[in-house]
Amino acid sequence: MKGKEIKYNLHQHTKFSDGKETPRKYVEKAIDLGFSQLGFSEHSPLPFSNPFSLKEEKVDDYIAAVDKLREQFTGQIEIYRALEMDYIPGVSENFDYWRGRVRVDYLIGSVHLVKPDGTDELWFTDGPDYKIYDEGLQQFFGGDIRKAVQTFYQQTNQMIESQKFEIVGHVDKIKMHNRRRFFSEHEKWYRNLVDETLELIRRKNLIVEVNTRGMYKKTSDSFFPDHQTLKKVHELNIPVIISSDAHHPDEINNLFDEAVKHLVELGFKEVMMLENHIWVSRSLQ
Repeated sequence: MKGKEIKYNLHQHTKFSDGKETPRKYVEKAIDLGFSQLGFSEHSPLPFSNPFSLKEEKVDDYIAAVDKLREQFTGQIEIYRALEMDYIPGVSENFDYWRGRVRVDYLIGSVHLVKPDGTDELWFTDGPDYKIYDEGLQQFFGGDIRKAVQTFYQQTNQMIESQKFEIVGHVDKIKMHNRRRFFSEHEKWYRNLVDETLELIRRKNLIVEVNTRGMYKKTSDSFFPDHQTLKKVHELNIPVIISSDAHHPDEINNLFDEAVKHLVELGFKEVMMLENHIWVSRSLQ
């Protein structure tokens, strides 16, 4: 069963963080595609130099740019302003600070940088170069993949328990650079870690993002979360939202049809969306 078309996306990055185009280009593309909603979710500012996050000195420009687009395209498309919050214990700001400062409509909580115990250094688990992942695994964890993955999920759990946000971004992205070299996603120890995180998500009434980026960028052979994890998400009755994590306007609906089909096959009947600033569920069939 194919399922309905998804005509909105709440996770994308523009030139204000690590995207490739201006916000206006995304809006124009979304209107061409017949989208009803579009949400910008730049990477949150961090207190150290990096090439991917929104710079603190650009926050007001980001606010103004989205406000201007809302005014210009009133009646054509709903435009939302958000942040994808990077959670790093003892390093990143409390999510509430940036929620107020940027006047966001929602927050996505994600872990890209893992802080190993006993060090102030960070393990970058994302990005295009898997060698950085491999080097960090050796440097910070002595090659112990179980300890490394456990640290990722513990940090994710800490974020879920201590911060206020709406969507959990690419919850199992730690698997991306694994490439099935260090562990299998079917191993019991790994499934136990995932299940523990999903139970916390359920208790906190959060939304799990079904992120298509790994598939269309060919860095993963499954969505984030993977098939087995999504089955558990469905079993726990956790709400989901489909996102492309676009870094270019041409990516804003990449693999949406495939994601809908996959969810329908797993038994999902609804996905979440933001409509007039209110979270609502919409039928997939």
